[in-house]
Amino acid sequence: MSSEQPGRVRFLTVAEVAEVMRVSKMTVYRLLHSGEMPAVRVGRSFRVPQDALDHYLSTARLDLAADEDEGGPRAGRLSS
Repeated sequence: MSSEQPGRVRFLTVAEVAEVMRVSKMTVYRLLHSGEMPAVRVGRSFRVPQDALDHYLSTARLDLAADEDEGGPRAGRLSS
């Protein structure tokens, strides 16, 4: 039997999001504070809905062509 019920939202901690994305917790906090990734505030903590993380990752893209044209050091960086 699964511990998750259909239709229930799974919430992730900042540490869990950082682990999935393989970035630091500070990077996740920046995404939350900028509004790029939605979250729910619980006391002094944030919880990120699993579907919000999935959406962020599915809509993120590589900005290779734009950065190469500009000759910038950001080539290969993900953006949303």
